[in-house]
Amino acid sequence: MKLTVVGCSPAWPNPGEAQSGYVVESEGTGRLLLDCGPGVLGRLRLAHEWPDIDAIAITHFHLDHWGDLVPWVWGTLAGPGRVPERPELIAPPGGREKLSDLAVRLGGFDDMFERVFRVREFTEGESLEVVGLELLPLRVPHYRLESYGFRVSNGDRSLAYSGDSGPSDALAELARDVDLFVCEATLDDEEPDLRGHLTVPEAEEAFEASGAKRLLLTHRPNERATDPRFELASEGLEIAF
Repeated sequence: MKLTVVGCSPAWPNPGEAQSGYVVESEGTGRLLLDCGPGVLGRLRLAHEWPDIDAIAITHFHLDHWGDLVPWVWGTLAGPGRVPERPELIAPPGGREKLSDLAVRLGGFDDMFERVFRVREFTEGESLEVVGLELLPLRVPHYRLESYGFRVSNGDRSLAYSGDSGPSDALAELARDVDLFVCEATLDDEEPDLRGHLTVPEAEEAFEASGAKRLLLTHRPNERATDPRFELASEGLEIAF
């Protein structure tokens, strides 16, 4: 399998960088984009006039994880994205209704996402086949918003992606024995009340409990130092495993 980091900035973007977007692919499969935050579409267009993406899976509906679905719509309907095969859009439970509501609130039309994507909702804890890969969504805590982490496998290799998460035993289960664990580490200090993100030690703790082989920290603000013994995501990073 191969992971390409398209964007990895936290909720406030690091200077000049895109927010969450990670391409997963394997020989004989399609290209799966995990999350599609602001800036991701433009980065993908550096390689192709229009992104060579077969499916997009969204962990949750905070803007930094889905926002570039909106320009993706306009680029498809009125720009260079008029491709014959619509990509799949894998959304959280209730996602079809949520997307329709967001479309209207943003001044669009209620079925604009359905016109551009083949929308399918996942069910928590149930695996589904997406472009030849197996995707397992597991619920993780992220303030009061429904949020998920993803486990992706080609039957031989696997990775886990935390999405946005506070501390939870679900993270160790999500990443159990995977080859690569892409885990957010936004914070330096623990949040005082309702948890929505991880510190670096908390990400390391989840990694060690999971038995995963490799840890890649992501969603990390530039302003916060990271111990050099940890591998940190950066735009354009490619990892084959």
